[in-house]
Amino acid sequence: MTRLLPAPDALVGRRLDMALSKMLGLSRAKASDLVAQGHVRIMGRRVNKATTLMSGDLIELDEPEPTKQVEPVAEDMPVVYEDEDVVVVDKPVGVAAHPSIGWTGPTVLGSLLQRGTHITSMGAQGRQGIVSRLDAGTSGLMLVCKSDLAYKEMRRQFARHEVVKIYHALVQGNLSEDKATIEAPIGRARVSDFRFTVTPAGKEAITHWDVLERFGSATLVSVNLETGRTHQIRVHFSSIGHPLVGDHMYGANPDLADRLGLKRQWLHAMRLEFRHPRTKIWTTVVSSYPADLRRSLQIERQSATGIRS
Repeated sequence: MTRLLPAPDALVGRRLDMALSKMLGLSRAKASDLVAQGHVRIMGRRVNKATTLMSGDLIELDEPEPTKQVEPVAEDMPVVYEDEDVVVVDKPVGVAAHPSIGWTGPTVLGSLLQRGTHITSMGAQGRQGIVSRLDAGTSGLMLVCKSDLAYKEMRRQFARHEVVKIYHALVQGNLSEDKATIEAPIGRARVSDFRFTVTPAGKEAITHWDVLERFGSATLVSVNLETGRTHQIRVHFSSIGHPLVGDHMYGANPDLADRLGLKRQWLHAMRLEFRHPRTKIWTTVVSSYPADLRRSLQIERQSATGIRS
């Protein structure tokens, strides 16, 4: 099925991948994939992701026929807070925030809907109710809006950096300070549509961190995100020479991850604090480490003290 999309005036002059991401509610990487796979044309012409959208252009988008395949449910995704307006889940690793092109695993949104949870219809199709995301490889707390009131108010709170988001991360090496702030703009890396990097052309990104525990080969830190850029914690710590343990995309040593039995980056969303959208009561939700992260810390503590695992 081919979908025809007139070029919006507000997006004339933009790159095609950027325009598609805005029009379809996709990430820029997914929009680029559609173009690269030949699913996008402009008035019958073949295009690439850098094609500039012109006034009067008619975008032709080939959409796959809908399938009846049922999305897998994240059975081990506990709900840690829920009322008529919001639901906060403790997302396991390997679960994406929402459906996307190429992702066949479970999602937070799909799992909630299949459980019968009412979610607001506000937001981009396939991302309704979502005001903040976690990577599939990151575990921990994630909030989804059930009511229209909550969606509007929580979007405002996240946009104004009023929500407190505390993560714990295990980073490589021994940090030289006990606490610090990384303030460095983040943008998409030129070498990849999936990686991000510190760049003067990027968006403002501010990360505050405090050391919780030192092991010699790694340091456990508490991270407070003032902003919420994609891969922010991963990019910022990599930029100062201390990538997250297990985060091979951003330069982590695979040998350390192997020694700790880690199959993903060591990053967990530990605490979420927000003003309730209806009652205005300051609300705090707390998580705990999943089994793989607990085990890796145990191994690192034993190694640091010379005790055999």
